[in-house]
Amino acid sequence: MKVITALICLALGLALTANAAESWPRAPHPELTPGSLCKTPSEYRYPERIPYCERSVKSELKDRVVELYDSTLGTTIGRRGRRNFKIDHLIPLCMGGSNQIDNLWPQHPEIYTLTDPVEGTLCILLQEGKIRQNEAIRLILLAKTRHDQIPVIMDRFREL
Repeated sequence: MKVITALICLALGLALTANAAESWPRAPHPELTPGSLCKTPSEYRYPERIPYCERSVKSELKDRVVELYDSTLGTTIGRRGRRNFKIDHLIPLCMGGSNQIDNLWPQHPEIYTLTDPVEGTLCILLQEGKIRQNEAIRLILLAKTRHDQIPVIMDRFREL
């Protein structure tokens, strides 16, 4: 658990400057979205038995995430139309992420078209037992905070 927390802090620290003066966040803000793991699993998945929380994010919570980013960072998501963004789980549910506000951020299509394929591939590798939870979280955080690293991450998949 300490390793996962340290990885989250490291990856999100890299994203801090990426959020400055943008109309929408290019990466999750490390203080607003530090990430959190599922504490009340509905089941355990994969050979590693990763706790899994069913998807459960109400509209009110999604609106709070947008308000938090807009009021804290000066983004304009609320004015741009919430439906133009998805509320993303920083640590995906398939990797043991939670539905809590500290694991959610407003993700623009320009970003999720880059990161969703990485997430899907990592979840398949977890299911097949070819990668461990710590490594999957490290890689998805890297993809979501350092988009330039996505080709490197995808190359790593070819090795597995």
